[in-house]
Amino acid sequence: MSAKIEQLIHTIVEPLVDHPEELKIELGESEDFMEYNLILHPDDVGRIIGKKGRVIRAIRTIIYSARNRDEKRARITIADDRSEETMTEED
Repeated sequence: MSAKIEQLIHTIVEPLVDHPEELKIELGESEDFMEYNLILHPDDVGRIIGKKGRVIRAIRTIIYSARNRDEKRARITIADDRSEETMTEED
């Protein structure tokens, strides 16, 4: 089922980003969740989060509703590739 969820995420996210070739999904697993970590071009992160988080919330709603009863719940996160140097400068 995780391959189907991963394909669904690609289908939803690719048309929304300017750099679809840089979209990668890392799959992780915890006790309760299948975790999908989106790795995006830095310019696309804001597009996927959306104003007040509306876009990512909508994506999560679709993914959560597509899960199978027998599977673990899905969790989607967006990787933050900012370096410590950049984060220190902003503080």
